[in-house]
Amino acid sequence: MDLAFIPSPSRGVVELGPIPLRGYAFCIIIGVFVAVWLGNKRWIDRGGRSGTVADIAVWAVPFGLVGGRLYHVITDYQLYFSDGRDWVDAFKIWEGGLGIWGAIALGAVGAWIGCRRRGIPLPAWADALAPGIALAQAIGRWGNWFNQELYGKATDVPWALKITSAEDGRVPGTYHPTFLYESLWCIGVAVLVIWADRRFKLGHGRAFALYVAAYCAGRGWIEYMRVDDAHHVLGLRLNVWTAIVVFLLAVAYFVVSAKRHPGREEIVEPADPAEAEAGGADSPKLTKSEDKTSEAGASKADASKVDAKAAASDKEAGSAKKS
Repeated sequence: MDLAFIPSPSRGVVELGPIPLRGYAFCIIIGVFVAVWLGNKRWIDRGGRSGTVADIAVWAVPFGLVGGRLYHVITDYQLYFSDGRDWVDAFKIWEGGLGIWGAIALGAVGAWIGCRRRGIPLPAWADALAPGIALAQAIGRWGNWFNQELYGKATDVPWALKITSAEDGRVPGTYHPTFLYESLWCIGVAVLVIWADRRFKLGHGRAFALYVAAYCAGRGWIEYMRVDDAHHVLGLRLNVWTAIVVFLLAVAYFVVSAKRHPGREEIVEPADPAEAEAGGADSPKLTKSEDKTSEAGASKADASKVDAKAAASDKEAGSAKKS
């Protein structure tokens, strides 16, 4: 008898009048907003302007969704193109199925386009967004809970996930909640990146590389626990191999970048000439010490002008007496 377990929702969609609110899509939307919100705060702290992260996300998010769906459909093509399947289902993203590997890869292309249009370095933007992406993944994984999918091996631990659906080959029972494991791991990754970035002043894409490496380290063992159908290579699930390869690439980038570009970028976003001339809110501001120094300099300049005028007057008076 199971004394405790995590219940699955009876349905993954809530009808708001004529509009269906699907749990999977809702989690993705909330995750995107959290990522952009946190990324914007970190970008401003780095010296960028408010709104830049959101402007670039307009390019990155659509590309990322397409990339994530493409990776899922390509690696699990039998779900959509085998006998008895409807290929139209490949477009039903709300029913689940996004590969983070494809989302990051194609999302980076969209971000590169947006950064190029704004004249800012992509690595710096990626560093600002890195922990936000991890939190977005943590929230997005709860979409799998709504869909009763991507769970692990059968278990009777108190935190087991109870699956009630028998659709698509599911067997009702209690299983390891791998969606929860990955969600908690992603929160830890976000905390790690924020701490390391503050402690070591990571720059030139190293905060993003740390996020990628840390995520892959967790994804490897969590993926190994899953029991859903997947392609295997040399006895390991395809996503486990992907996690290993991407982990090694992220570590290599981190080491090479630290040697070639030590420190952090001094300027992450060029000033807007029009705003700088007008003294806009986004134009460079003086610190208090710089402000006092400027005031002192101005006072000295004014005093010098007064002394010069007095000297000129005395000279004229002297000339008049001689005359």
